[in-house]
Amino acid sequence: MPNIVEIDDFSSPELDVFARLTEAQLRNRLEPEKGIFIAESPKVIALALDAGCRPVSLLVERGQLAGQAQPIISRCGDIPVYTADNDLLAGLTGFPLSQGVLCAMRRPPLPEVEELCAAARRIAVLEDIMDSTNVGAIFRSAAALNIDAVLVTPSCCDPLLRRAVRVSMGTIFQVPWTRIGSEAAQWPQPGMERLRSMGFRTVAMALSDSAVGIDDPRLMAEEKLAIVLGTEGSGLSHRTIAACDYTARIPMAHNVDSLNVAAASAVAFWQLGIR
Repeated sequence: MPNIVEIDDFSSPELDVFARLTEAQLRNRLEPEKGIFIAESPKVIALALDAGCRPVSLLVERGQLAGQAQPIISRCGDIPVYTADNDLLAGLTGFPLSQGVLCAMRRPPLPEVEELCAAARRIAVLEDIMDSTNVGAIFRSAAALNIDAVLVTPSCCDPLLRRAVRVSMGTIFQVPWTRIGSEAAQWPQPGMERLRSMGFRTVAMALSDSAVGIDDPRLMAEEKLAIVLGTEGSGLSHRTIAACDYTARIPMAHNVDSLNVAAASAVAFWQLGIR
């Protein structure tokens, strides 16, 4: 039976996860393995549940209790379902609820890189990408264009930030991912060595006079390829580019030098993916 709780006290500590804790606090509350993330909208929550994520509590606009939130509520057992009118909830969270429902969920444990990539042929590596919208969009492209796994470097934006999850349309729960190292010093050199030990060749997506075209036959012929994408503005570090087996660029017209990293990822995944 659902445990419906009418909100009558916005200061209740049970609502902190939806209203007062920062993303960093959600991630590290108590111990990292007990951290929490927020999934937004019935579709995204359903994909997270399908992936085995454990729900902690729901925040549901009253009008959606018997509407599109109902199938989600029925899947979540007896966890608390906090509810109020939409205007009140927007005042609590600071933003309108997407389709009337949020779910606080336990962060799943991340697998080891070697376990994640054991059967992979095409993976993406996100180096220090800080914009959560770009990270979410890259995951959506990775899911749509058949990338086997995504690795994020220690300083990269957390893929389970609420906005990244929302922009990904839940594909963050469909594409296997993990961090390649827990400290900044573990990338690029130690991380590159791990990739090579698994048989991956690496291609840096970067602007360089020595870069090959993204349609270079050598790239297409690689059995296992890691596509390395850099942060907005400055792109990949010089050390990373130097450590990669290839550097590639997307041909541009009209004197445009480059695409946004999310757009570039879609082009790279389409061209270099296994079809």
